[in-house]
Amino acid sequence: MTTTVLTHISALVTNDPSLGDGSPLGLIRDAAVVIEGDRVVWTGESGRAPAADHALDAGGRAVIPGFVDSHSHLVFAGDRTEEFNARMSGRAYSAGGIRTTVAATRAATDDQLSANVARYLAEALRQGTTVLETKSGYGLTVEDEARALRIAARHTDEVTFLGAHIVSPDHADDPAGYVDLVTGPMLDACAPYARWIDVFCERGAFDGDQARAVLTAGVARGLRPRVHANQLGHGPGVQLAVELDAASADHCTHLTDADVDALAQSDTVATLLPGAEFSTRAAWPDARRLLDAGATVALSTDCNPGSSFTSSVPFCIALAVRDMGMTPDEAVWSATAGGAAALRRDDVGRIAPGARADLVLLDAPSHVHLAYRPGVPLVREVWRAGERVAGPYGG
Repeated sequence: MTTTVLTHISALVTNDPSLGDGSPLGLIRDAAVVIEGDRVVWTGESGRAPAADHALDAGGRAVIPGFVDSHSHLVFAGDRTEEFNARMSGRAYSAGGIRTTVAATRAATDDQLSANVARYLAEALRQGTTVLETKSGYGLTVEDEARALRIAARHTDEVTFLGAHIVSPDHADDPAGYVDLVTGPMLDACAPYARWIDVFCERGAFDGDQARAVLTAGVARGLRPRVHANQLGHGPGVQLAVELDAASADHCTHLTDADVDALAQSDTVATLLPGAEFSTRAAWPDARRLLDAGATVALSTDCNPGSSFTSSVPFCIALAVRDMGMTPDEAVWSATAGGAAALRRDDVGRIAPGARADLVLLDAPSHVHLAYRPGVPLVREVWRAGERVAGPYGG
């Protein structure tokens, strides 16, 4: 395998304190990285970099790990522009929300859905996302949920079965029957295509007992749990996630002290999704409270057509710093290493020997510019698994 050295990096975020300045970011100044095949094999000071087959000059720019976006909903058709416009204009709007997307998704062809997933993955990649999880949840029939996961699995390894997104309109008068469907025939059809199982544990969706039934059925089929928890109000979602050793409790907007303590004392990551609060004008999650308690925090986009139609992790970093009490260092760590923890992976989210070579070269001297210069396209180059996959400004 050939080797490539990238030198004259102004600031290298390794997310390995043993390699750099001892901080969680493991920052190395005037740094270099050596890639062999799809792996990082060396990091250190630029002047001490070993020889390699190919040499590239970062020109005094910063390098960070590729973003790990651990929560999205990309298998859908249509959009909800009118709903968003009405919400932002203060007008009443009575369309069907998620049900609108369910109808459009059911009506779409496989090719249309696959093209949408590819489009949004490419959009995210140009902005530095090298690992992206995505879910089903807009089919809500056995056939449509299995189809969504089959399509998602063509594009990413991080696939989540979310048949328990809402009670299907077809079972509006029989939610218990729908839970039986999700935990029976739907799970049987979907499990072969998924790594994860998720449930929207919230008033108006699934209560604690229903959510437990869904998740335990998935675990019995070899899927790993994650939970949409405590987004709209206080509820049992976070406690259930910790009880079942879920990899992640996502949203975490409304937390009691007991919820915060439970997360801090567990391996369950609190994944915060500020795009949803931005797009719905809801209360911001209190990242500072979670971090000060010792919880592991991830940042993700929640890219979906209804409540957070963004694929930009840099945008979410800027929101987290501005409105959620995170420092720029914490936000970058949470969008890289934190996302990896939310997917229980140690091969991504860091730049260290043995890690997959997922690197983002910023057109800036420091990772702090991601929050300092919000809305500016700072991602200049992207490498995924050692391959350059996006050039200047995604071109």
